[in-house]
Amino acid sequence: MEHQTDRKPNFPPRVLFFPLPAQGHINAMLHLAELLAMADIDVTFLNTDHVQGQLQQRTHIQAKYAAYPGFLFRTIPDGLPKDEPRSGEQSILRVLNSMLKTTKPILKDMLLSGGVLGSDRSPYVTCIMADGIFGSLANEIGDELNIPVIHFRTISACCFWIYFAIPDIIKAGELPIRGDEDMDRIITRVPGMEAILRCRDLPSFAQIRDVEDPQLHRIVEVTRQSARAHALILNTFEDLEGPILNHIRTQCPKTYTIGPLHALLKHKLTKRLSTTRSSKSIFEEDRSCIAWLDSQPLKSVIYISFGSLTVMTRDTLMEFWHGLVNSNKRFLWVMREDMVAGEDGEIPPELVAATKERGCLVGWAPQEEVLAHPSVGGFLTHSGWNSTLESIVAEVPMICWPNAIDQTINSRYVGEVWKVGMDMKGHKCDREIVAKMVNDLMVEKREEFQRCTAEMARLAKLSVDEGGSSYCNLDQLIEDLRSVQQPGMSIN
Repeated sequence: MEHQTDRKPNFPPRVLFFPLPAQGHINAMLHLAELLAMADIDVTFLNTDHVQGQLQQRTHIQAKYAAYPGFLFRTIPDGLPKDEPRSGEQSILRVLNSMLKTTKPILKDMLLSGGVLGSDRSPYVTCIMADGIFGSLANEIGDELNIPVIHFRTISACCFWIYFAIPDIIKAGELPIRGDEDMDRIITRVPGMEAILRCRDLPSFAQIRDVEDPQLHRIVEVTRQSARAHALILNTFEDLEGPILNHIRTQCPKTYTIGPLHALLKHKLTKRLSTTRSSKSIFEEDRSCIAWLDSQPLKSVIYISFGSLTVMTRDTLMEFWHGLVNSNKRFLWVMREDMVAGEDGEIPPELVAATKERGCLVGWAPQEEVLAHPSVGGFLTHSGWNSTLESIVAEVPMICWPNAIDQTINSRYVGEVWKVGMDMKGHKCDREIVAKMVNDLMVEKREEFQRCTAEMARLAKLSVDEGGSSYCNLDQLIEDLRSVQQPGMSIN
């Protein structure tokens, strides 16, 4: 077996991308992978067998990236039986736990085996771009094989910083949450958030009643591993999260902010005179919704999507549905087949009739295109980070109904700091509240939100334009990756 350090040093760099097998993580990392490929850096994108099968079945993924000679897709098993469910938050956690147990020897062997992850053009991996969730695993392999490791976190900088600060919150006695105490109690031990972070805004993993919770400690350990990586990449921009980024850089000095990645990629593709849309979704998109939007008045539609993992009860579904209908607004709703827990029931006839009159339901939508459509005037969202950034870039104000992980802190910043939407968290999910918030967003407070969203979208655009912070940070990242051409070299 040929060892990586035996190779000749005259090959171009090759970056190995290793994402968590979840829609949002894959999307963000594919955006960055394409940006690097456009800069003539070779890329190997390592998906699980299951995810790659879905992409090949539902997209033209291979044909799209065939335009980049050094771009390869490779697969790795996730360690679960083929018939094991892989949708929903709990299923993703099972996949993650399985991969953490089984992946290291397989990945290490792939890296050691000459050419398995490369091509004749660039046979060997010169840098591992690992999803931060795999931070410990990637750091161990990188140390053993002398390969630089960069962590890519697909959460917001705010969420990353809270994860990093959890030991200090516990030490100060601000965790655990005790009994039925006031969830509006302020958490003061996260630098930069002393006045705005409440118990209810903590990431879901941190809203615990037992500070010995093993999942919490694993999140902390993984997050703090980023301080050991050669660099940290965040899909954000300086004008959005600058104060928090200053704190992060005290622990992770080499932090690249290169977001919003979807906007940066679009800008670069436009410069190359390429505006071809291509899906990266592991769900099958229903494009009939675009034709429906084409027939609707300007800014008249509220778009609803709770992401790829959120699962709700039938009762919650009914409250949302009644609220949307009672708001008398047009709506486009992404309703996944696996979104509702429990048995199906009959839909009340008044909901069916109202939906036929002014609604459109699809199983999955081309979200970036939907949010950019002139008929869309609001977004009812789960506050996933990709969705939040896409909404900001599109100047679409949000109603945030966060479900888990980073969504609770994202929604707080949307409502309290950036003022580009409303945080539904803390309210009971009932039809009256849904209807009122929709009307507030689309009518009563429309001008106020339009001013704030326009300004934030302007700053996002500046960041990805030539000379902007994210544009320049990407150039610096590319330069650093090119400097890692041979074993033993590290990123400067």
